[in-house]
Amino acid sequence: MDGELLATSTLSHEVRYPRPGHVEMDASVWWRECVGIIRGLLGSSPGVDVEAIGVSGMGPCTLLADEHGEPLRPAILYGVDTRASAQIEQLNSRYGAASIVERCRSALSSQAVGPKLAWVADHEPDVFARARRLLMPSSYLVAGLTGEYVLDHHSASQSVPLYDPRSGRWHEPWWDELAGPIAPPRLCWSGHVAGSVTVEAAAATGLRPGTPVTAGTVDAWAEAISVDAHNPGDLMLMYGTTMFLVGTVTEPLSAPPLWGTVGLHPGSHNLAGGMATSGAITAWLRDLVGGGAGYDELAAAAEAAGPGARGLAMLPYFAGERTPIDDADARGVVAGLTLSHTAGDLYRAALEATAMGVRHNLEAFTDAGASIEQVVAVGGGTQSRLWAQIVSDVTGRHQRLHAYSVGASYGSARLAAGAIGIDTGSWNAPTGEVEPNRDLADDYDELYRLYRELYATTRELNHALASRQRRASEPTGEATDEHLPVP
Repeated sequence: MDGELLATSTLSHEVRYPRPGHVEMDASVWWRECVGIIRGLLGSSPGVDVEAIGVSGMGPCTLLADEHGEPLRPAILYGVDTRASAQIEQLNSRYGAASIVERCRSALSSQAVGPKLAWVADHEPDVFARARRLLMPSSYLVAGLTGEYVLDHHSASQSVPLYDPRSGRWHEPWWDELAGPIAPPRLCWSGHVAGSVTVEAAAATGLRPGTPVTAGTVDAWAEAISVDAHNPGDLMLMYGTTMFLVGTVTEPLSAPPLWGTVGLHPGSHNLAGGMATSGAITAWLRDLVGGGAGYDELAAAAEAAGPGARGLAMLPYFAGERTPIDDADARGVVAGLTLSHTAGDLYRAALEATAMGVRHNLEAFTDAGASIEQVVAVGGGTQSRLWAQIVSDVTGRHQRLHAYSVGASYGSARLAAGAIGIDTGSWNAPTGEVEPNRDLADDYDELYRLYRELYATTRELNHALASRQRRASEPTGEATDEHLPVP
């Protein structure tokens, strides 16, 4: 078995934005799409014997369910959902911000699960009182396939402040206070078998009953496995709707606002960061100003615009920002606009803005003591030669590329193969590198300085505007119900 990709299947779905800062999803979509994808893959690959199954999903998310695993409300998504700012302040006051970091290796932020549980308890007490299970997308699928109520250690370590990474257990005093009636899930390592496919799941999916299923994990960590970027000194850079960075370190590191987590295997440690938007901005721009143009046409126009986008600077904080500034009220900014600027200039500015955000995060990693020996790129965005090149030019870093960039699903397959004793060391070999253009270093150093200054000088203004946005969204106390696609 050499890791050859036999078939793929992709489905698009929607998330809900009921209010500014609220990002949710109907969890039933996850199971419905899981069944559809499995049946589609089995149908396109007759005669293939499925020996093990791996899963992954967005995370850390907060899905409350009853004792039967039925969701009680839409899942609250990961750090892009910023609703729990007040609860973060309250929990920092209750437990002590420094104590939380010392115990959990991460500060409370929009990424954390605990404050979102507190938000539900405060705003939807009836829902909270009926909750008996805390699930994430991956564990929801594991439950559907196997009937097991589990969560992998890595996802648990992002459930700040509920998990103690030193002991590898739930921290019972804080769990009891924040999770109340919810039973803690059994903890499992991501690459270990959590259970096997039940007769009921087999009937729904077409799988063989008894097929082993791994515990799964957060998609970004599965992406790192997909390109073998989980050794000390590796940093995985995931190009997608958001941008995610996972560095593997030799010892536990705590460096808020970055996230210190346990890895996917016993004894492994990560330092991670994530931008709230990246590819989402290019999709927004395409729909807003593309005039019917596709990504290839806009990329060609952006390449023609040249470095610096003909004098534009953009902040990519269109949904607030996670790391390294941890500012839910940050907002997108385009500076330097004139009537002569084109859609291609704006598209170039957006790509450069995401690259500036990557550079800012990489500086935070090295400041925290993480050694970055190689950057490994993965995700759909790596198909854009221009985007990857701009990131290398702005950061001055080489990026290693691999044959398959499908990401999390491939990483989950590697974890599943390893769980049943298959050696995956030869899977998904490197295919080359993106090298930085050193001739552009001085120009991008200057633009990066302006990028950092632009946030500092507009921060308070954007905070005031964010406050107005929240007020404007709830004139009658009724939520909007905007749906946007997620690729």
